[in-house]
Amino acid sequence: MRRVADEQLDVPLNAIRAFVSIARERGVTRAARSLGMTQSSVSRYLANLEDYLGAKLIQRRGRDTELTEFGRLFATVVTEPLDTICYTAQRMRRRPQREVNRIVVRTSLTTLAYTLLVPNIQAFSKEYGGAIVDIVNSLSPPAAGDGFDVLITRDLSVIEPADQWELYSEQLVCVGASALVAGKGPSTINAAPMLTITSRPDILPTWLRAMNLTPADIHSGARYDHHYLALPAIANGNCLLVAPEIIVSHLIRDGLVTVIPGTRVPSGMVYRVYAVDRSGNPQLARLFCRWLVRLFRQNSAGSA
Repeated sequence: MRRVADEQLDVPLNAIRAFVSIARERGVTRAARSLGMTQSSVSRYLANLEDYLGAKLIQRRGRDTELTEFGRLFATVVTEPLDTICYTAQRMRRRPQREVNRIVVRTSLTTLAYTLLVPNIQAFSKEYGGAIVDIVNSLSPPAAGDGFDVLITRDLSVIEPADQWELYSEQLVCVGASALVAGKGPSTINAAPMLTITSRPDILPTWLRAMNLTPADIHSGARYDHHYLALPAIANGNCLLVAPEIIVSHLIRDGLVTVIPGTRVPSGMVYRVYAVDRSGNPQLARLFCRWLVRLFRQNSAGSA
């Protein structure tokens, strides 16, 4: 039988995993303990990998184990990719039956999660038999290897198969503490400083254009990274904020802030929710999306 070319031999991935543990734990014995294997099994993996590579990976100095120069180079090259593979596999692993009533919801909208989503999650859980909803926040574009069932976003797109629902066509409003602006007209815009949100630099220019105003027509106030940091300042201070109406709707309902009349304008942004086809719990993911549509409708109507 003709010998298979060296290049075609299967890469010994289990042996590489054992070696990475040896390099990390600085010894075969500790690596075996970390992996839950016998020392002889780890030593056998190491020997197989050295035979495959044609070079020694470790050297023993008395009771100590050190990597050879080649071993250090190989460990540096393969450790991070191996960790990435293991992490991705764990995140994409289908959930066992005991966690069938659980989903992961990912969002790029931090303030929305803080003001609307999280306060109402218990209602969803109660409605759907104690369902557990894990919430994660990320501004990065989603990838097929990311571990989530539902994505709520305004500015990201899903490139994998998914069902989608439109949640909200963003409306911008100018608000201030009720004691500051209640009963007053648009002239209040010129009288109080306007906060700036650096994570949404598009909002203020969009609102100014729609209102036929220029930056010279307002007083520039403090800067905040995110809307959720600015909300307490608005409710309790002498300043104004242009914000998506949906994220200040709870403050409006509670009478803490008031919308200045005539300042509601569309931003052109649309909030959407996606239930990805690869979800480990597609039925619950779609139920969550439909529930979220109802939640947005209720809060949009309540703030209008």
